[in-house]
This record gives sequence, C-alpha cells and structure tokens, in this order.
Amino acid sequence: MRIVQLIDSLDVGGAERMAVNYANALSKVVELSGLIATRREGLLKNQILDSVEYLFINRKKTLDFNAYLTSRKYLVDNKITHIQAHSSSFFLAVLLKITIPELKIIWHDHYGFSENIRQRSFVTLKFFSLFFNNIISVNKKLESWAKEKLLCKKNIYLPNFFDWRLTNEIVSLKGEKGKRVLYLANLRPQKNHELLLKIAKEIIRLHPDWTFHLVGQDKIDDYSKVIKKQILDYKLHNNVFIYGEISNIAQVIASCDIGVLTSISEGLPVALLEYGAGGIPVVTTDVGEIPNFFNQKFGAIVKVRESEQFINELDDLIQDKKKRLNKGMAFQKFVNQSFNEYEIIKKFIEFCK
Repeated sequence: MRIVQLIDSLDVGGAERMAVNYANALSKVVELSGLIATRREGLLKNQILDSVEYLFINRKKTLDFNAYLTSRKYLVDNKITHIQAHSSSFFLAVLLKITIPELKIIWHDHYGFSENIRQRSFVTLKFFSLFFNNIISVNKKLESWAKEKLLCKKNIYLPNFFDWRLTNEIVSLKGEKGKRVLYLANLRPQKNHELLLKIAKEIIRLHPDWTFHLVGQDKIDDYSKVIKKQILDYKLHNNVFIYGEISNIAQVIASCDIGVLTSISEGLPVALLEYGAGGIPVVTTDVGEIPNFFNQKFGAIVKVRESEQFINELDDLIQDKKKRLNKGMAFQKFVNQSFNEYEIIKKFIEFCK
C-alpha cells in the first residue's frame, strides 16, 4: 500500500489530528505514507514524522488548477495507490481519481453533528460517493447513515486513536497546581462553551481556588467575542483562561486534574481519548459515540445541557482526590487497551485490501 492522507488544513482539530495520526502510524507499516494539506498549514505540521511524505498545495479556491496539478504530480511521482480523504477533501480526491482511475479513495467521515444527522445535506456527497472504494465513519450513527444514504457499499466504523507527539513548546498554565479543570476544544458553537461558563461560575463559587483552562483554536470571531464577554460578565477572569492552540497537549493534560466536554454534538472526540491517555477523569455530555464506550468508572456522563447534574458531578470529583485518581487511572487503562494505534491500523489495512 502506498497511501496519502488528504486534509484541508493542519489546524488543531479532530479530523486534522486524525489525518496526522494515520499518516504517522501508516508510515511504520506500509510501503509509503504521505499527507497533503490543501488549504492551510498549522501547528500539527510539527507533529508529522520525517518518514511521512508531506506536501502543502496552497489551494486558493474550489477549482484551483495549479493546486490540482501539483497534487496530481505528487500522486504519480510517488506511485500512490490509495488516497484517504478526510471530511470535505473528498471533492479533490474524486477530481484526482478522474485522471488517475486506478486510484482508490477511502473517505473518512468525521461529521461532528451526528445528533442532527437527518438534517445533513448530502446531494453532492451522494453523487461523489460513486467514486469511493471505502468509507470509514468515526461513530456508529455515521456508519448507519452512510450505508443508508450513500452509494459506496463498503463501510466500517473505526474509532479514532490517540498518538501523542511531545513538542518543544513550553506549557505554563495559570492557576494553582492540583486544582485545574481542562477543556480541550476549539472555540465554536458546537462545543458549547456557554454551558461550560455557567458550570464554571457555580463551581468557582463553591471552590474559588479552582481554575478552568480552555485550550483550542480561537478564530477571534463573533462566537469568541461572546464567550470572552461572558467571562467578564460572570466575573470569571481570574479563574477562567483562554490559551488558543497549543501543540504540546500531553504536557497540558499532565498539568491538569479533571477534563470536561460540554459539546452539544460530536463524532468521536479525540480530546476525550487524550484525557484518558493522560490519566485524568472526565465529566462529559452524552453525545456522538461517547455513550457507547464511556461510563461512570471513568468520571461522569450527563445529558446535554443538564448544567445542574454536570455541576454536581464535577463538584463530586473536585471534593474527592482519591476518586479522581482512581477514575483517571481506570480511564487511562481502558483507552490504552481499546483505542491503541496498532489494533486500529491493523483493522484499517485489512478493510482497505
């Protein structure tokens, strides 16, 4: 197998992280593993192994002839047999297959709004799925949807896996050591930071020495402004901190004590797996694939928008350090066993044969 990952950007996000994870993992077991970033580079570029054949094509528009020729030359020169197109990058993958018909397309669906899957627009996707050889979904709802709606019949659910790359980035979090709550999520409405701040307001009233740390891409857009204003309105500026993107996630998690996830919708969040790999307990909403593998042994799982229950569960962990440690260790053991790179890559290669 000579395979390339195709992804729009290398910003720190779930689909982007998985494109890098697959490129790195496959470079250890296949003849050639590559990665093409189409529109933007980003922090994740630093986590690509030297053994991965990397290319950035700087695509400026949907039909960018120069970017197309550059990527086509890369595929031909490297004798690529498979292209793993993540999310919306399937469009370019199909255009490439038209002039390289022997190319096999694996579409990797990371759709994050699986709770609202029936509202998903898919007319274009359905037509393009005629050209797909395989479809990988990050949760079982997406797998069922692909089988029902799309024209490629070879489908599988494969969970995400984590692959930490320690970087030289020095991480220095504010607040008191041993009293930090972490939320790994880009600043966007799906991640429901408004709920997080309502929870933080009450938790800080109960435990004024605890702090909340928000790590993820900040586009400085309207949503970002609303969240920052809410922090000020709630007078949380001494306890809630926004950092933007940080590449050294392992060190961030090692500096924190509890992870949270307040999303209104998810696929299979990589952040949750990273919390587990780092050995911290989590309070999370019951969205996407989460209820199918996460349970009370690893922290707590609550209904979406149930702020009172979320506060109670988080308060319980804050008050009981022994419980935090035990649940964190149990989650770490589970993630290492169930979401390890070796087993998932083995299934992936078998599926794509």
